[in-house]
Amino acid sequence: MSKGFLGTAASLAADRTLVIETAMGVALLVGTVFARRRQYRAHGWCQSAVVILNLAVIAQFMVPSFRRQIAPEIPASLGEMHYGIAAIHGVLGTVAELLALYVVVVAGTNLLPKRLRFSRYKRWMRLALALWWIELLLGLAMYVQWYGLPRRINIPRLLTMAVRP
Repeated sequence: MSKGFLGTAASLAADRTLVIETAMGVALLVGTVFARRRQYRAHGWCQSAVVILNLAVIAQFMVPSFRRQIAPEIPASLGEMHYGIAAIHGVLGTVAELLALYVVVVAGTNLLPKRLRFSRYKRWMRLALALWWIELLLGLAMYVQWYGLPRRINIPRLLTMAVRP
């Protein structure tokens, strides 16, 4: 496991995940600005892209990490803060991603029958965005709890490391 680039005890994968998730959180806010400006096509593309990218990040980084580090400690270590935060993060993150996927399918397609669709998009989209930001902050808290605060951020190295396979 290679060392990360944020100056903590984290792995490269953990640092990449933190940077990618933070960028996606910002992209969701940009998508919200598109909606407020009535640029609904750009809003839809932006939010949908983030939801799909997040699904890939969850599958590639978060699920394997959860299975390796957290699942073996459940339920015995749930009383310990770092395991408790990680378990809550995993459950709430699953709910947030499933809700976001549902919103994308309902708002962007006609795949679901009418009885499984909602009509008040704004309420559901706001709930999904709020859950995402709670999750992002919880993920940041979990990162700091497990690895410490980033001591230095070398922007050129961060950019090359974040995109290198």
